[in-house]
Amino acid sequence: MTTSSPRQQLSGLYVVTDTTTLRGDALLRAVAESILGGARMVQYRDKSADPALRLKEATALRSLCAEHQVLFLINDDVPLAEAVGADGVHLGREDAAIAAARQRLGSDAIIGASCYDQLSLAHQAVLAGADYVAFGAVFPSRIKPDARHAPLDLFRQARSALAVPICAIGGLTPANAPTVLAAGADMLAVISAVFNAPDCRVAAARFHSVFPQAGND
Repeated sequence: MTTSSPRQQLSGLYVVTDTTTLRGDALLRAVAESILGGARMVQYRDKSADPALRLKEATALRSLCAEHQVLFLINDDVPLAEAVGADGVHLGREDAAIAAARQRLGSDAIIGASCYDQLSLAHQAVLAGADYVAFGAVFPSRIKPDARHAPLDLFRQARSALAVPICAIGGLTPANAPTVLAAGADMLAVISAVFNAPDCRVAAARFHSVFPQAGND
C-alpha cells in the first residue's frame, strides 16, 4: 500500500469486476488495464458458487492491486476478504452485518455499504462503522435494470449530512459523471462502462479525467 492510510484513498474511479464475461487471466488483464487507466479502487464481485475459483481470482487480484498501490475490496464475502488479505469489503443490505465484518477484519479494514436510494440506510451504516456509503442506481443500469433510482439530490443531502466518502453507481459514463461529482460523490463505481469497453485502459482514463485531482497525477 501507499504511505497514506487506506481511508485517505477513498476517492476516484472505483471499478467493480464483471465475472460474467471476464474470468481468469482475462479478468486479471482487464483489471490491470483499468488501473493503468486511473482506477484507484477495485472490487471483486463474483456471485458464482465456485469457491476455489473465487479464491484463485481474488488472490491474484489482491497481488495486482498491492503492486499498483490501489485499494482492493471483496463484494459480500467477509471470509474471502480475510483469506486473501483484502483491504476490506463492500456489503449490501442482505450481506454480513457491518459490525460483524469489522470484528472479523479489524479496525484497519475498509467497509463500504450499499444504501440504494435511502439516506436513512446511510446514517445507519455510518453509525455501525461503515467507512463509505454507496447510492445507486444513479442512471439506468444494464447490470441491475430493476435497481432503485438514486436522484442527484440524494447526493447533495448526503454530502451535507454525512462525514464519510460517498460513492455513486449505476449507468455512469464520462459524460454524465461530472454532474454526479458536482452533486457530492467522491467515488464513481463502474462495471460495464469499463470492463465491456473495447479498451479498458482508455475507458478508465476517460472516467479518471473527470475528477478534479486528475490533473495532479
